Amino acid sequence: MDQITLGDSGIRVSRITLGTMTYGDQNTQQDAEHQLDYALANGINFIDTAEMYPVPPRAETVTRTETMLGHWIKKQSRDRFVLASKVAGPRRGMHWIRGGPSGMDRANIRQAVHDSLQRLQTDYLDVLYLHWPERNVPMFGQYQFDPHAELDAEGQAINWVPIQTQLEVLDELVKEGKIRAIGLSNEQPWGLMEFLRIAREQGLPRIAVLQNCYNLMNRGMEFGMTEVLYREGVALAAYSPLAFGHLTAKYVDDPATPGRVTLFEGYAKRYKKPAVPAAAKAYAELARSHGLTPVQLALSFVYHRWFVGTTIIGATSLGQLQENVAAYQVHLSEEVLAAIEQQHLVMMNPAP
Repeated sequence: MDQITLGDSGIRVSRITLGTMTYGDQNTQQDAEHQLDYALANGINFIDTAEMYPVPPRAETVTRTETMLGHWIKKQSRDRFVLASKVAGPRRGMHWIRGGPSGMDRANIRQAVHDSLQRLQTDYLDVLYLHWPERNVPMFGQYQFDPHAELDAEGQAINWVPIQTQLEVLDELVKEGKIRAIGLSNEQPWGLMEFLRIAREQGLPRIAVLQNCYNLMNRGMEFGMTEVLYREGVALAAYSPLAFGHLTAKYVDDPATPGRVTLFEGYAKRYKKPAVPAAAKAYAELARSHGLTPVQLALSFVYHRWFVGTTIIGATSLGQLQENVAAYQVHLSEEVLAAIEQQHLVMMNPAP
């Protein structure tokens, strides 16, 4: 398995990352351990989790994923893998996480890291992400910035926790040896540049990795963010490469087939947009017309984009995981890539 370095952190990770957000809901402890063992045996050393997992997020299941991972981690040599987790922020109504986090302030970030380390049964995280920005930004299927969301119910400007304050807390945790590197998730170009600017000016930790959605139906990363990644030397960890299963064509072949989209009503709103079924069908037909499976087309496209450092894949069965890993060996021809671009121009980003 090929590897890359996360920014300037010196941390080497595999080009495929094992995602874990189904552990504790759709996957049992035994399922999880089989996947984790398979990943390590096949050269995948980067494991991604979050305090709010599994998904969809619910009070009765929150933190189960980290707890399950902890049972596996305590039986491993810690230097065998690179571990990332994420701090949940406000603005998503999750009152069951630290009483509904008020902001990305010192108390919330430190408490989140303390609790994650206990559940994961480890002394440190290799990477800590801020799971989404505290400030007002479009995310998780939103795609337009709304200036009105800068104001509270009384019409007063909301005092977001300053980015410098967030970096200062992360700096404390790095110096204490509790985290090795920092990352952002679901972030916009302005936010990433502000974190980088303030870190440079104040001598604070630099963002090593960005974890954002990227797939054939959501290529918004290409509008501005890829230049930032290139010029600033930040690695991209691309998530949702199969668009919640839509790009496997399973919902094309059988719209009622069991999966996150059908099992969890109201979940995955990003993919509840009118052009998604047509795009899924078009990419499936394109793949099959060239002797590829829809999974091979979708994953190979993301795996081998020049700006993608590592791609996060998750699965609800070991067979799915094996298929996803095998797709790394598939390299799309120039003809196929040109056909993808034509389809993209006809139906651009149906699931932003």
